[in-house]
Amino acid sequence: MDKQNFRNMVLAGALTLLIFIGWDWGMGYLYPNANKAPTPAASSPAAGAPIAAASTSPAGQAALPGQVAQPGQPRDLKAALDPASRVAIAAPGLAGSINLIGGVIDDLTTSRHSTALDKAQGPERIFAPAGTPRQQFAQFGWSAGDGTAAIPLPDARTVWTVPAGAKLTPQTPVTLSWNNGAGQAFSLTYAIDADYMLTIKQQISNTGPAAVAIKPIAQLNREQPPADDKEALDTFNVHAGPFGAFDGAVSFGNNYDDVAGAKLLDNKGKTDWIGFTDIYWMSTLIPEKTDATSDFRAIGKGVFLADLFYPQVSIAPGQQSAQVTRLFAGAKESSVLDRYEAQGITKFGLTIDWGWFRWFEKPIFWLLSKLFELTNNFGVAIIALTVIVRGLMFPIAQRQFASMAAMRAIQPKMKAIQERYKDDKQKQQEEVMALYKKEGVNPLAGCLPIFLQIPVFFALYKVLTLSVEMRHQPFFGWIKDLSGPDPAHILNLFGLLDFTPPGFLSIGVLALLLGITMHLQFKLNPAQMDPAQQQVFAMMPWIMMFIMAPFAAGLLIYWNTSNVLTIAQQAYLYSKHPDLKAQADKGEQDAKRAKGRG
Repeated sequence: MDKQNFRNMVLAGALTLLIFIGWDWGMGYLYPNANKAPTPAASSPAAGAPIAAASTSPAGQAALPGQVAQPGQPRDLKAALDPASRVAIAAPGLAGSINLIGGVIDDLTTSRHSTALDKAQGPERIFAPAGTPRQQFAQFGWSAGDGTAAIPLPDARTVWTVPAGAKLTPQTPVTLSWNNGAGQAFSLTYAIDADYMLTIKQQISNTGPAAVAIKPIAQLNREQPPADDKEALDTFNVHAGPFGAFDGAVSFGNNYDDVAGAKLLDNKGKTDWIGFTDIYWMSTLIPEKTDATSDFRAIGKGVFLADLFYPQVSIAPGQQSAQVTRLFAGAKESSVLDRYEAQGITKFGLTIDWGWFRWFEKPIFWLLSKLFELTNNFGVAIIALTVIVRGLMFPIAQRQFASMAAMRAIQPKMKAIQERYKDDKQKQQEEVMALYKKEGVNPLAGCLPIFLQIPVFFALYKVLTLSVEMRHQPFFGWIKDLSGPDPAHILNLFGLLDFTPPGFLSIGVLALLLGITMHLQFKLNPAQMDPAQQQVFAMMPWIMMFIMAPFAAGLLIYWNTSNVLTIAQQAYLYSKHPDLKAQADKGEQDAKRAKGRG
């Protein structure tokens, strides 16, 4: 082996080691608390804490202060959900209850999604009462307006009344009532649909002797999720945290740290909707038929608010005023979100953070969903998608093989040019390009299928990462969740040994198959003329095996299927191009002889 080849091998080995170490370091940097125990939830007072106009937004509108966290023990969820003071919610998409103390919606679970792979652990919880772990709730109220005498307003201690036996369902709205004893009657009317949308009408009737001024307010209260919650982790390619749509444009620009640092962030422009999002779940407030402004606030102990402010209204004696707000609280199911957008909610389908390439990702998701409807198994649907993609690319693969044959045919002429102009690299390059043009050869044609697969691969990666429809979807055997990594690790003998391998050594069966199929695929390719390039190609499958091991199992199923189809395709095309097969065999033999002489 000459010095140049030895140096190339050393550089390739160092690069491989750098990739391994860098990948593990990068995962640790991006997910610093992935293996840490959850941080205890910040404790808040019970729902009896007062709601009053205690702070002012930059626009000069008073805001509900929310349930400010206080020291103490977290409340028990079961005790906080005492049915004696609650109105039950029962709908196809959501279940839970409304707290009559404060009229707060603080108990919602999804009827379609479980909190864990084991469905026995119960449904996914979206809202939880103040002071319980991962509190999140919505409240609707009023603050005093300007220019008239102040009146008693309902707050978090207010006990609302409701007709006996009331139950919120898609067929039966529920109205909560309260009279302040000073001539004003307040009501909150809740309606719910079959998915995840509630509609709340805030109404005040003035029977007093003078006009009153009032400002309707809606508010989301949320505790920041713990750092080990992977479904609420804000990363470089998927946003989780505060978000909204303003003046027709969706904004993912702020995260919890931004709000905590600023204490208050005023949102510029008309608010189309505002709220908090995780990867799969979200809660948003959607104003209806009027301009509204909004802000995000941090109120301490990891608790954040999304405030929606309506313009002041003046209510004359004998008159009434109502304001309608919609509340989405549930799973980010693409078809449901698109349907709400079609009903008039601005850019609601983009609450899923598809990114810049949604023009390609959404069709891939649509096709994958249709294949799932036919197969009833997302793993089989991914395999079918791969077959379709490879089938569409087959004509390109045929041209690739023809190009490879042409490239092999002109190798002697290229070597002659390289020898003739070995001391003049610029002239050498000009002559090689002229040779390509004369022979009608495109040296990049062989790369085209790979480049065309990159968008499909990236789109599928985003679909597996973002789509709640893929969450907890099984394949066969040990693959119980296609959106998570392969759980069968070779180094701990598939769970028989009691330890978890570090990230870059968590090699599962699917990752091993990836390395093997890539190796077989590269073996069928014509040998590279440069021995150093051939060595890099030989190592690449095993490098990719380590890199891809932590990715979603569904992604590895796609890649393995693509590799198998490529191997079959190469075998078929070699049978149609025996001259290319003979050249490939000769090239491999020459490479072996060169290696032996080295």
